[in-house]
Amino acid sequence: MRAVIQTSVGGPDVLVIADQPDPTAKPGEVLVRVKAAGINPVDGAVRAGYYPLLGEPPFILGWDISGTVEALGAGVTDLKIGDEVFGMPRFPKQAAAYAELTAVPADEIALKPKAADHIQAGALPLAGLTAWQGLVRHGALKPGQRVLVHAGAGGVGHLAVQIAKARGAYVVATASPNKLDFVRELGVDEVIDYTQGDFTNRINDIDLVLDPMGGEHAELSLKVIRNGGVLVSLLNLNDTTRALASARDIRVERMSVVPDRKGLVELGRLIDANKLAVHVARSFPLEEAGAAHAFLATRPIGKVALTV
Repeated sequence: MRAVIQTSVGGPDVLVIADQPDPTAKPGEVLVRVKAAGINPVDGAVRAGYYPLLGEPPFILGWDISGTVEALGAGVTDLKIGDEVFGMPRFPKQAAAYAELTAVPADEIALKPKAADHIQAGALPLAGLTAWQGLVRHGALKPGQRVLVHAGAGGVGHLAVQIAKARGAYVVATASPNKLDFVRELGVDEVIDYTQGDFTNRINDIDLVLDPMGGEHAELSLKVIRNGGVLVSLLNLNDTTRALASARDIRVERMSVVPDRKGLVELGRLIDANKLAVHVARSFPLEEAGAAHAFLATRPIGKVALTV
C-alpha cells in the first residue's frame, strides 16, 4: 500500500509517500480501505516533535479516517465487508490513517453518516468527538444554558457551536474579523471579535466555556463564568486558574479526547438530521500531505483533509 511516512521530526517536508506492507486485521479488528483522512493540529505537533505521542520516527501519522471495510478480523460480527465507516481509532497510539489501508479496532469506528461524503466524514472524528465529549460528557451541557466557545470557526469550534445549538443552548463564540460571518452562519446567538478589546467586558453569566487555548486564556474565561459553572479546557490548566475556579465553585476539566463509538453515532445522527455540518476548507491528495500540513498552519476556517 501507499502511505505517508516520516523518518525524522521536522517541518511539513519530512512527510513523504512510500510503499509499506499491507496491514492485516487481528481478532476484534477490521481492515479499512481509507477514502479520506482528516488532519488535526495534533498531527502537526507530533510531526514536529513537540508532542511525541508516537515516540521516535519512523511512523505513520493520522487518526481520522473514513472508508470502507475491506476485511474482518476474528470475532467481528457487527460490521460487514463493504460497510462505509468512520472514526478516530487508537488515539493517542498510532492509527496510521495517512495510508491506503489501516487495521483498526472494530469497536472504535461507526457507520458513516449517510448525509456526509467521505471527505466530510474523514474530517469529523477527532474534532467532533473533542467537541462532543467536552460539551456533553465533561461539561454536562443542558438545554437553556449559556455556552461560550472560543475559536468558533476552528476545527473543534465550528462543530462545538453546532452541537451546543442542537442541544438547546444559547451560544456565544469568539472569532477573528475575517471569520465572523462564517460563525454567524452556523447559528450562534452572539459572536465576538476577539481583536476588539477584552472579551470579558462583553459577556457574563456563562454556564459552560469550551476553551482550546488553556493557560492565561483559560484564567480570563473564569471572569465570564457564573459561580458554579464549568470550564472545559483542551490544554493544561495552571495552578492559579484552578485556585481561582475553586474559590468560586467553578468546576474545571482538562480533557483529552478518547475513541468513542457512541459519540460517533451521536455525531452521525446530528449530521443526518441536518443539525451538524463539517466545513472542509480544503482537501489534498495523499501525496501532498506536507502541503496539507502547511495549509493547516495558516489556521483556515474548519477542517483540512487528505483524499486517498
